Amino acid sequence: MTTSEPPAPGVPQPPAEAIKKDHGRAGRDLPTAIVSAVVLVGAILLSLLFWKTAFMAIVAAAVVIAIWELHNGLGAKDIDIPEQPLMLGGVVMVVVAYFYGAPALVTATAVTALVIMLWLLRRGVDGYVKNATAAVFTLIYVPFLGAFVALLLSEGGHNPAFGLDTDDPGVRGIITFIAITVASDTGGYIAGVLFGKHPMAPVISPKKSWEGFAGSTVACVAVGVWLVTSFLGGDWWVGLLLGLITVVMATLGDLCESVIKRDLGIKDMSQVIPGHGGLMDRLDSLLATVAPIWLILYYLVY
Repeated sequence: MTTSEPPAPGVPQPPAEAIKKDHGRAGRDLPTAIVSAVVLVGAILLSLLFWKTAFMAIVAAAVVIAIWELHNGLGAKDIDIPEQPLMLGGVVMVVVAYFYGAPALVTATAVTALVIMLWLLRRGVDGYVKNATAAVFTLIYVPFLGAFVALLLSEGGHNPAFGLDTDDPGVRGIITFIAITVASDTGGYIAGVLFGKHPMAPVISPKKSWEGFAGSTVACVAVGVWLVTSFLGGDWWVGLLLGLITVVMATLGDLCESVIKRDLGIKDMSQVIPGHGGLMDRLDSLLATVAPIWLILYYLVY
């Protein structure tokens, strides 16, 4: 999960009046960011508390908003991805992944990609390769990876009853996935603010430091071992593996989203979340970690 990035040399920047004031070394309006985070986490927990299938509505909505943000961001480079088939196909991918599993997800992804390429034929030859490539990239980056959240939740079945079932492996998997990814962001944020002196990738993400990465690693491993052993009933080494893979993937997700913003010459994907920027600015780590977390839990814990 990224913080707002300072300008990089040679990269086009938005007008000065569009750039927010700096909020200190943290790079964000911390009180507003905390309130927004509490609201988001509350919505997730409430959906799991009353009816876990409702959580899929949150995932589907996040996919739609993220596609809208990428459409607007890519427009800065004169790239016009087709929103309608991407949004509709993305929602279908999430739904079929939850109810019918991985084979249905793969099929829905392939069909959506073909529909997108056919859809773009209506625009003619000019820009076809550029727009089709960006659209398929968006398809994989957002709805395909996001649908692994549905696969993770579906491990507990599709019980229509209301109420939180803490014995449901799907619910436990979602809580573990969110907690360990947030641990990476939080550990890195605290260590980076307090001790960060050595930039990890100064051109891509000047605020990301090796000290922050060390903090992320400690937090991920600690939370991973604790949750796998005490919450999921797995072996400690699985928690260690989960923590190490999560911190690497979360960091890569963070850096990749920063590269995208650098290339597009934008500061934030949007301003839909007060104190955080765009939804993609919060989803970058989650999208990068969910597939390997699902894989580890599926084969080594469940």
